[in-house]
Amino acid sequence: MSRIRCVVERITYQNPENGYSVLRVKVKGYDDLVTVVGSLLDVNVGSVLMIDGSWKVDARYGRQFSAEKWEETLPATVYGMEKYLGSGLIRGIGPKFAQRIVRQFGTETFDVIEDDVERLLEIPGIGKKRVRMIADSWQKQKEVKNIMVFLQEHGVSTTFAAKIYRQYGSESIDKMKENPYCLADDIWGIGFKTADGIAAKLGFEKTSYVRLRSGLQYTLSQLADEGHVYAGREQLIDKACELLEADREAVEQALAQMLADEDLIEEKTIKSGDGEKAGEAIYLPPFYYAETGAAGKLKRLGTSPAADRLWEKLTQARIASGNLQLSVDVSGIEKRLGMQYDEIQAAAIREAAAAKVMILTGGPGTGKTTTTKGIIAAFQAYGLEILLAAPTGRAAKRMTETTGLPAATIHRLLEFKPPEGYQRNENNPLQGDVLIVDECSMIDIVLMNALLKAVPASMRLILVGDVDQLPSVGAGNVLRDLIDCGCFPVVRLTRIFRQAQTSRIIMNAHRINEGQFPELNGGRDSDFFFVTRETPEETAAEIVELVRRKLPNYYNCSPFSIQVLTPMQRGVTGAANLNQLLQHALNPGEEGLRRGGYCFRERDKVMQIKNNYDKEVFNGDIGTVEAVDEENRSLTVCFDDRSVEYDISELDELVHAYATTIHKAQGSEYPVVVMPVLMSHYVMLQRNLIYTGITRAKKLLVMVGTKKALSYAVRNVTVSRRNTLLKERLSALFLPC
Repeated sequence: MSRIRCVVERITYQNPENGYSVLRVKVKGYDDLVTVVGSLLDVNVGSVLMIDGSWKVDARYGRQFSAEKWEETLPATVYGMEKYLGSGLIRGIGPKFAQRIVRQFGTETFDVIEDDVERLLEIPGIGKKRVRMIADSWQKQKEVKNIMVFLQEHGVSTTFAAKIYRQYGSESIDKMKENPYCLADDIWGIGFKTADGIAAKLGFEKTSYVRLRSGLQYTLSQLADEGHVYAGREQLIDKACELLEADREAVEQALAQMLADEDLIEEKTIKSGDGEKAGEAIYLPPFYYAETGAAGKLKRLGTSPAADRLWEKLTQARIASGNLQLSVDVSGIEKRLGMQYDEIQAAAIREAAAAKVMILTGGPGTGKTTTTKGIIAAFQAYGLEILLAAPTGRAAKRMTETTGLPAATIHRLLEFKPPEGYQRNENNPLQGDVLIVDECSMIDIVLMNALLKAVPASMRLILVGDVDQLPSVGAGNVLRDLIDCGCFPVVRLTRIFRQAQTSRIIMNAHRINEGQFPELNGGRDSDFFFVTRETPEETAAEIVELVRRKLPNYYNCSPFSIQVLTPMQRGVTGAANLNQLLQHALNPGEEGLRRGGYCFRERDKVMQIKNNYDKEVFNGDIGTVEAVDEENRSLTVCFDDRSVEYDISELDELVHAYATTIHKAQGSEYPVVVMPVLMSHYVMLQRNLIYTGITRAKKLLVMVGTKKALSYAVRNVTVSRRNTLLKERLSALFLPC
């Protein structure tokens, strides 16, 4: 075992998932920079490290120092101090001011900041506001370092120190000592396994109730991330035993206690429509109340009369005529809009006029938008007030463009304000006669329940979406359950209109959805191309060339308007690696803000990967970095003409978005889409995933890979069944044993 003391000059690579890093460091006695490899996540340029490890020679990269154990120390030299201050750890000091401060105070720099910070006013350009910022950041950094030291003493990576401090402040260490498992509950990005590692070092027993409790909650959370609203009892116990490496009896006892304490909720009587045996469903409380709440509100909504003029007129006309099928005259709407509807579209308009809750579904090119406009026209003819909403900002914007009416995201419609939550609810419902919601396949059970809370019993609800797309990223299968329950009128549009028939994107999407291999023999003017490449490496290289040069040159479009969609996050043709390649090709450079293995530069395409209600940006939102402030270690991202600022400690909420997974692209459309399809993605190659990816493209789709992989995906209709009882609750199949 050897030891080196070094200053981090450059971070060549960092994997944010496992912490593996490649650093270039300056070591006393070595003329050239030394390469250090190992788990060193959250190390910054300028950090002074004491590293224990061993020297090795890599066949490809040469001599390296392999880190096994490390700790960060404050630098003692003027050079180290300047690097440290200029690294961005201390807000208000960038490289320029770091140089000036160290030049002024030399080796006393840290003492000045610690004991006499007002002396920084001696530096030209530093005002009182910046001095206060530096003092606050220095104090915060000291406390964060205490947490880092505490974590390192217990063998845990310091990756999460800043997050822990942001959550608990000066109580951080006390909180961790009292119950380290609270980290998994309270802090995004810290899972059970990380908390469990801390707990083990702190001496918590493997069989302690606090550990078993946290493990059961974590197991249910993991299942929710996979789309399940609940877990079957046996499913939960089996997975928890595997995770906790605990015996079954201990886990069952912990589960019994959690149920008694109402930390979890159990439904003892399940009977489904597909012959499933009675059993037990175990819920985390938020999902139980979301599912039961949504079912109850939908039943109330479906059985309550509307309060609008159209409902009143139709009710009177039906009673007077004895014709209970009487509805609006669609021919009048056709004249007014200059449209001609087919039989199913006309039926959808008549159904919507008479319904309290209705679902409109269909694939691309079948006229969902045109039909929705007809439904809106029918309501407008009777003076009804119409609200429009969609799950994402892009979908809402598209809804506004196609209907001519203002549309909002569901969060904005419900006036979400952190930390209070949704301002629109049962006590302050939405005002209007009709709510039309688009892209409903994206809505999970928790969001649907929040929306339904704000819908008064007298309001109509029209849900529009493509049920053949991927289900929501969150738990549940809401649109599918509402269609399958048989409680509400459903109109499925199936006819592909003549204009849409000229698009190979649309025609091939329908072929794939019907289990047929797509037509690939398009001419130069086609909007659907397949480029054959056999290996992941060849595929990745071709994608970069398509985005950087081939497509922009041929179609006269910006490379930044081209969206790469991929089935997976990992691998050579996964989103993470493609983003690195595409950033290097489209937006190269050394300058930028580095965090967790990413370097964010001006003009970068980025995506938000968690809901941030304070900033009003949500999981899946795509924006462009419009400014990078290296002095204050912050950057500004433009999301749909709205600028949002991020501090460096918040950058783990962003990833590059030159490439993204198909799941993340739900609800969005892009002019040009490039999509790899290879057998290396076989775990994810399913018909609805490929169908969803193809239907994201508006003008051009280019698939790159092998026809074998595409054929496999088209044939594979094995979709993981999600644990949800919304259909059963709505259709009265949820019965006592």
